Amino acid sequence: MPQVLNDLWLVYGSVFRFALVASALGLSIYVTLRTGLLSLANAGFMSIGAYTGALMTIHWHTPLFVSVIGAALMAGIIGLLLGLPVLRLSDVYLAIATIGFGEVIRVFMLNVDKLRDSPLTGGSLGLNNIPRKTETWHLILFVALLIYFFVRIDRSRIGRAFDAIRQDDAVSGSMGINVVLYRNLAFVIGALIAGAAGALSAHLTYFISPNEYGFNEAVRILTFAILGGYTHWLGPIVGAFLLTFLPELLRPLGPYRPIINGIVLILAIIYLPRGLVDPRFWRRVLHRQEATP
Repeated sequence: MPQVLNDLWLVYGSVFRFALVASALGLSIYVTLRTGLLSLANAGFMSIGAYTGALMTIHWHTPLFVSVIGAALMAGIIGLLLGLPVLRLSDVYLAIATIGFGEVIRVFMLNVDKLRDSPLTGGSLGLNNIPRKTETWHLILFVALLIYFFVRIDRSRIGRAFDAIRQDDAVSGSMGINVVLYRNLAFVIGALIAGAAGALSAHLTYFISPNEYGFNEAVRILTFAILGGYTHWLGPIVGAFLLTFLPELLRPLGPYRPIINGIVLILAIIYLPRGLVDPRFWRRVLHRQEATP
């Protein structure tokens, strides 16, 4: 039995680590969706965190913990500066604005070296030979801390304010909830998490490139929360693990793998519009089973 587990780990260990990174990214967008914000800026924040953490390690030889904290703070500061003007928008207008932010970050990373005498980001070639410092237990600990954080938020005034704002921001404002404050808080928390996830990912893959954090990555992060569910913190984790492992499990299907992957997504969205982790849906299922003689 131990040999079987070792073989499985050799095959799927790296996939498991990427699923943990994806879980953190899913939680980074979950916190903004919880306040009713459709933001696609998290790929940009991940890019900021990845480059900040990698450059701190390469040039200053900082420990991983310090690099991750620095990356998170950098992403959080930029998230605060971005959120103050951008969060006046809503719905599709906010989505478009945050997509634009992600593209600005990507283009900046591609071209900043042209303004310097010495290379910084590596341009389109990216940064190579980033020290491998991220271990599996680092990622497990990071996701566990995020789970603990969101469990505590659920039981706090902040969590109740987030939920009220998502349901109706106008009514929440009339009840004395500072909608602007709480939405900016959610936006900055999401930026901090995405920045830290970016730094951990950079120290896991040895290599980062600006094109890894474009529009496709922004949509992928959003899909984690939409598929898994954005009404509970467990939803983005389930969505991240499913979307990370599903392509690997479907590998024997060869060229048909994307088709099956797409069908699974479509069916889940049609029949579970609130995500796979929808407490109300599963309660109805349990009650129906209990009522069946």
